[in-house]
Amino acid sequence: MFGKQIVVVALLLVLCTGVLAPVSAQMDDEGNILYWQAASILNPYLSGGTKDLHASSIILEPLARYDENGGLVPTLVDEIPTEANGGIAEDLTSITWNLSEGILWSDGTPVTSADVVFTWEYCVHPDAGCNALSNFADVESVEAVNDRTVTVTFSVSKPFPYGPFVSQVSPIIQAAQFADCVGANAPNCTDQNFGPVGTGPYMVEDFRANDVITYVPNPNYREEGKPYFSRVIFKGGGDAESAARAVLETGEADYAWNLQIAPAVLNSMEAAGNGTVVVAYGTGVERLMVNQTNPDPDLGEDRSIYMGGDNAHPFLTNDSVWQALSMAIDRNVISGQLYGAAGRATCNVLAAPAIYASTANDGCLTQDIAGANALLDEAGIIDSDGDGVRELDGVPLKILYQTSTNAVRQSTQALIKQWWAEIGVETELRNIDAGVFFGG
Repeated sequence: MFGKQIVVVALLLVLCTGVLAPVSAQMDDEGNILYWQAASILNPYLSGGTKDLHASSIILEPLARYDENGGLVPTLVDEIPTEANGGIAEDLTSITWNLSEGILWSDGTPVTSADVVFTWEYCVHPDAGCNALSNFADVESVEAVNDRTVTVTFSVSKPFPYGPFVSQVSPIIQAAQFADCVGANAPNCTDQNFGPVGTGPYMVEDFRANDVITYVPNPNYREEGKPYFSRVIFKGGGDAESAARAVLETGEADYAWNLQIAPAVLNSMEAAGNGTVVVAYGTGVERLMVNQTNPDPDLGEDRSIYMGGDNAHPFLTNDSVWQALSMAIDRNVISGQLYGAAGRATCNVLAAPAIYASTANDGCLTQDIAGANALLDEAGIIDSDGDGVRELDGVPLKILYQTSTNAVRQSTQALIKQWWAEIGVETELRNIDAGVFFGG
């Protein structure tokens, strides 16, 4: 018997939606941030959860980051290396970064190129389980030229060499603090993972995983007059609706993030006049992830393991199946009815910034139940026993669709289950607390 698994395709581009209290309500010494998806760790190399990346980015910084248009912004350097300024080799096999002078860690020690080298070694260790490993693809070496200069050499020419140490996904960590946390010991370093020494505007005073973080200003932060608040409370838990209510109605928080709430409910809260809904289309795409490996429990430790491509899922690697699943979804209904102004349909995981967005796959914007059924029929994937569920090589098309607990996501689940039933696919729905679902 085959177990059921998560499945599918990009659904819609959602806004980065938050609510902000009026400026007058913020003018005190403490800033209160509310994420209904609670942070579970402050080391982004050990978590891919957005809430963990955001919580750690207040402390840890990369060499450079991206702005809202996809442009690179220097962070721990004075300028972005380019071919024009000599920072990128003519053959595109290396990039050299020069750290800004005088940057200190929050403990007062200098940031050096040795920290950059260590960060690479930490992530690429085969036993580390580093979440940002793809950022270091094709990196052959990272060498400290001097205390402030580091060269990244690639095994192939890299027309875009800005993967390593760029963005909140791959910040610089302190070599001295994490020296004993390399390889298999990485997840065991609780003190380091819960309270990293950083270069950002704040440092951790207290962290209770899956609950609350208290930040205080980094006394060695380099930007004059910053940060603004003398203390920041980053609270997690609850749900999107209660988070919005805490800002827009009760005034318990100054900012709440990722408010996947029915448009009518959010508009009603905003109408009270106690805060503002702040929206901006970004790179966040609400999507379903496909498990294309074999989930059969009888496989034991090999269950859902890639195994070089030799352990394929019994039907989710079939082109006709995943195409039909995508064709059956009405992304415009999900966007319009469940997200309102906070979402728009897309067919691509990379939907922003505009310079990177593609319309090459936009055929998915039109639902085609009849076409999906015809595609499966032509592939010989039929309901042979009349129970309403198609089979491929004797395996019923039964799917487990899991997501975090959230009213909008549960409504999305219900719609997709209905549409998939119309093409002969049975779907089991589960929802899991966001702190658990996105943890670690």
